[in-house]
Order: sequence, then structure tokens, then C-alpha cells
Amino acid sequence: MNVVKATRQFEAWLGKRTPLVKKDLRTKHEAMTSSAFRFLRATYYRWAQIWPKVCPDLAKSPQVLAVGDLHVENFGTWRDIEGRLIWGVNDFDEAYPLPYANDLLRLGVSAHLASEAGQLALKGKNICAALLDGYTEGMRAEGQAYVLSETHTWLRQIAESELRDPVRFWAKMSALPTAKGDIPVRAVDALEHLMPAPGIQYRLARRVAGLGSLGHDRFVALCEWCGGKIAREAKALAPSAASWALEQTEPAEILYQTIIRRAVRCPDPFVQLRARWLVTPSQPALFPDRARHAAGPRQGAASASCHGLGDRKHPSRNSSEAQANSQPPEQAATEMAARSRRRHGDGSYF
Repeated sequence: MNVVKATRQFEAWLGKRTPLVKKDLRTKHEAMTSSAFRFLRATYYRWAQIWPKVCPDLAKSPQVLAVGDLHVENFGTWRDIEGRLIWGVNDFDEAYPLPYANDLLRLGVSAHLASEAGQLALKGKNICAALLDGYTEGMRAEGQAYVLSETHTWLRQIAESELRDPVRFWAKMSALPTAKGDIPVRAVDALEHLMPAPGIQYRLARRVAGLGSLGHDRFVALCEWCGGKIAREAKALAPSAASWALEQTEPAEILYQTIIRRAVRCPDPFVQLRARWLVTPSQPALFPDRARHAAGPRQGAASASCHGLGDRKHPSRNSSEAQANSQPPEQAATEMAARSRRRHGDGSYF
């Protein structure tokens, strides 16, 4: 099965589980052809099909509740209940029980592709070394949260220097088109539940964002409150693409809330999952939505993405089961990255 056929089949499967915005899907298809990295981000469903065949030894590693779609732009910051700045994984849409090597491998491949595009300072084996060192440190500490205060000061300085400009941010949000047509009642209920007070008047807008979830309904409630602008965003969730790739016949469960609850991390008190809608605040006072790895200070943030896997409890890579895998993760990441670079005549990369 090639990627075109896989995409058609996956989107048909997905459309039976959540409404899809056709225009946004066309935007996604165009974005997929722009670079190997963006193709990787947009096609987790294809990754879930292929990686066990390319890396059969790693695919036999012990299973955990994995992030699934892990890559260097899947990290960012939030404020915990104490107001502290926290760094970590911030997207669990594709959480699913998988071999623990999946997350390590996919993060390594994404870093390789970013490095080859000149967007990440780390090179080659240094990427896998940073990733495995961070993973090992986290395992030895039995999981650890990244609190950017008295520790990890270098990363805090990067995060605070890259905060979004409030004027530009709110101008962009205010320009979002007002949502028209039938709006899902549960999306409205979810947005209103996260408002700071009942009865606040707001404008409901549609937003196009992301790559992996591009095509899902996404609504933003915009309003004024206590002298300033605020926003709440609701994104439609669906079962992980891994359940499609693995041809699961039983109804798949959305495991977003489950993995957050199990993770060793400082939770974001404003993130809520309500009736298949993920609701979050949208604000400029945090590090951008993704730890983008463009040249400059954020290269350090992307490097931290490779090193900062210590917020989840996984089987140790030094366990007897892990050592039974004959294919080194470094070799597997390089092989998958090479496969991802092979662009075909249809514009796809694998």
C-alpha cells in the first residue's frame, strides 16, 4: 500500500469518528509535500503502519502507554497551579499502548530531519546520544518534571526570551473568521465550562492550526474579561491513528486524559477533556505552541526536546527485555530518517 492509498483509507476511517473539514484536509495535503519534516508531522498514521516493519526488533520492545506522535515540535511550556513555568510534552492526541521504543525512535527521526534541514544544532549521533542520555536520567530518577525555576535555568531563559508578542498575538486571533453553520453543542459547552466566570459574552471563531490534527474541527471563543482579552480553544479529538494502523476491530478509546494522569509531570490546570473535545486557554504569555527549531535561541529548546524525555515512566532501556533488541536505536533512527528523505513521484516521502 502506498501513502496515497493509505491516506485515503485513513481519512475514510477517521471521518467515521469525527467530522472532517475538507478544506483543511487539502491544506494538510499541500503542507505534506513541502519538506520531509512536515511530512513526518502530518502522517503519523503512515508511521504507525511502517515503523514496525522497518524496525522489527524495536517493535518487540515492552509496551507502555506511549505518546505515539512524538517529535521535536511536540514540546512547549505551561503554568502549573503554583504559577511556575513548566516544560514538557504538550500534545497527546495519539496516545496509545505501543512498544516504548516508538517514542524514542520517532523523536530521534524528527531531530535528524530537522538537523539535516539546518534547523537544529545537534548533528548525527549527538542527537541520539542526547536523547538516550535524557531518557536514562529520567529513568534513574523514576521520572521527573521539568520545572523551569531553580533548575534548568538555561531553558527558562530561552523560553522567556521567546514569549509571543501580545499585540501581534491578539491581532492574529481577532482576525480569525467567525464560525458559521451548526456548531457542536458539546464544543460550546466545553468552551463555556473553561471560562473564568459564567455568562461571559464571546465571539466564536474557527481556527486552522497544527499538522497531524489538521482537518479536525477547532473553535476559539474570544472575549474581553477584566480589562483584557482572553481566549479558549476547543479541538475535536479522535481515537489514535495507531488503532487504524494496527487494524483494531474493537472501538478505540481516546487515551489523552489517561496518559496525562499517569505521567510524571506538573499538570496544566487549564487543560480539560470534555466529551471528546480538548479545551485549552490560548494566550501569548507562554512559549509558542510548539518548540519550533528555527535557527537561533530555539535550537536549544529543540535540543531540550531530545534530552527531556524524563517525565514519563517507561521500561528502562537497560532492562533485560530492552537489551534483547538487536537493532541499536541510533541505527534505527538513522534508517527511518533516510527512508523519510526518499521523495517519490507523488510528492510523498515514504
